[in-house]
Amino acid sequence: MQFHLDGFRPGDPAVSDAGAALPAAVPDRPLPDEVDVLIVGCGPTGLTLAAQLAVFPEISVCIVDLKPGPLELGQADGIACRTMEMFRAFGFAHRIEHEAYWVNETVFWKPDPATPHSIARSGRIQDVEDGLSEFPHVILNQARVHDFYLESMRNSPSGLMPHYDRRLDELTTPGGADEPAVARFARVDPGHQDETETLRARYVVGCDGARSTVRRSMGLRLAGDAANQAWGVMDVLAVTDFPDIRYKAVIHSNQGGNLLVIPREGGYLFRLYIELDKLDPSERVADRGITIDQLIAAGRRILAPYTLEVKEVAWWSIYEIGQRVCDRYDDVPAGQVPNRIPRVFIAGDACHTHSPKAGQGMNVSMRDAFNLGWKLASVLRGQCRPEILHTYSAERHAVAEELIDFDRRFAEMFSAPPKTSAQDSEGVDPAEFQRYFQQQGRFTAGVATRYAPSVLTGSAEHQQLASGFAIGTRFHSAPVIRAADAKPVHLGHVVDADGRWRLFAFADTSTARLADLCRWLESDDDSPIHRFTPPGTDVDSTIDVRAVVQQGHREVDLNNLPELLRPAKGRYGLVDYEKVFCPDLERADDVFEMRDVDRAGAIVLVRPDQHVAHVLPLDGYDELAAFFDGFMIPRD
Repeated sequence: MQFHLDGFRPGDPAVSDAGAALPAAVPDRPLPDEVDVLIVGCGPTGLTLAAQLAVFPEISVCIVDLKPGPLELGQADGIACRTMEMFRAFGFAHRIEHEAYWVNETVFWKPDPATPHSIARSGRIQDVEDGLSEFPHVILNQARVHDFYLESMRNSPSGLMPHYDRRLDELTTPGGADEPAVARFARVDPGHQDETETLRARYVVGCDGARSTVRRSMGLRLAGDAANQAWGVMDVLAVTDFPDIRYKAVIHSNQGGNLLVIPREGGYLFRLYIELDKLDPSERVADRGITIDQLIAAGRRILAPYTLEVKEVAWWSIYEIGQRVCDRYDDVPAGQVPNRIPRVFIAGDACHTHSPKAGQGMNVSMRDAFNLGWKLASVLRGQCRPEILHTYSAERHAVAEELIDFDRRFAEMFSAPPKTSAQDSEGVDPAEFQRYFQQQGRFTAGVATRYAPSVLTGSAEHQQLASGFAIGTRFHSAPVIRAADAKPVHLGHVVDADGRWRLFAFADTSTARLADLCRWLESDDDSPIHRFTPPGTDVDSTIDVRAVVQQGHREVDLNNLPELLRPAKGRYGLVDYEKVFCPDLERADDVFEMRDVDRAGAIVLVRPDQHVAHVLPLDGYDELAAFFDGFMIPRD
């Protein structure tokens, strides 16, 4: 999909009218007096959380931002494979695939040994290893990600829309279990500057960036180091003879620094991350007064002998590298965890900051919100005990620590000059950087995250039954055939962002143990479906059971399978035929082999955020019941 040929234009590229291509204006209305959840910040983190909570009309949500309206031109642009899997759960991954630039290969350049003042290509790698995900690594303007979330929110049962032009001036955190948080906002839009609004909320989530007011109200701070290195970034429409301008390119140069090329969506736009000067320990990058002309000149120097003729600059910025993280992400001090429930949270840049070149900022931040959203919803809907909210800080802080360690090493290697000799202790061998980049591919793709055992993540006692679905990692999807209609689908694509748990029952060869499991789930008093499904709701409204049999789809008779796998649902009792899947034997895509699932069968339990919660044998009834009893609230 090509666009931007005659100049950069924000908004939906499929809409020819420039004005109509931008997000619709949000009507001005007062803040509510009270809500269940207050979200401060309409960046990608806040919108991920808002879109997840918006599917539950019984939960009242307010999302507030200082900006005057929806973002038109974003800063971040890299979207990792794991984030695309998350976007599929929200229903818009296919639209991003269509519009975005796909990162297929990464090329590496270093000083030309024959003419060191010039650069030469030194390596080329596949950007994402085969089989890592069914989705690509893509590049798309952050503002377009916002657009898709805002549309999802508008179309949700809640019809949720943000409140703009509000500055959070004061947040009083709850003093007791039954007290609300109190937020005081000042209006900053013309004609309302003297107005203030007060809102009370059961829970508050600060998604308000590195200078977070919510974080300061909690008495927390970002701690870490700065690298004292200035960088510039610009999105340009330009003419160049650099041969790899439509590849992601890492360039180490002897001519004034290093550079990263990120091709952008539309076929013409590209982004340059450009190394600038070192900063003094007490100096801030803003003190330098760096101009766009200086940034362009630095880019030309590094690209020599290739030329760069900039026609239009769509966006640019100067920044300094630093890695900082909070010691916790909620308002409960470590010593009070057994006695207090978290009520105020921070997510995204409010609790961790790092360099943008590894493409992790927006991705990790959105996955913070994806981790928290379903937990808040399950507590507010009376499904789960409030104690599960402690797992948010524990799980995501561990991820941030890994990210900070990775980013520090990555930024050091990227900023270092190329080695001039084997004895050079200051520089980096471009080949070494390429190897490190390749080794960290699973981390940068977002699929290396593994949550530790907790009340929401089981032990590995039965992991050998499905070793390809590692407990704590994201559910690694695989191609299958839907038994009812022979449609090729991906198994993981049934895990929507709707707050439900998924129980994947991988059947034994005869399906006898599968049948026994389904009968127990449907009728036994100790079954989690029996204990935790609200009266009067569909049988899969809390725990959605899906089966994967070993036979080809032409050998499956749905009428011979348990009723739980063809449940009657909705006001008319219509049959859901989409619960049973088969290996794609014609294409030799056998999910049992691909994910190393025991032919005797296994239960793979998946959390609402797509992470594997447990692996159990098909007859592990007591263990399954005990797992859900650990955090869920029985229904009357």
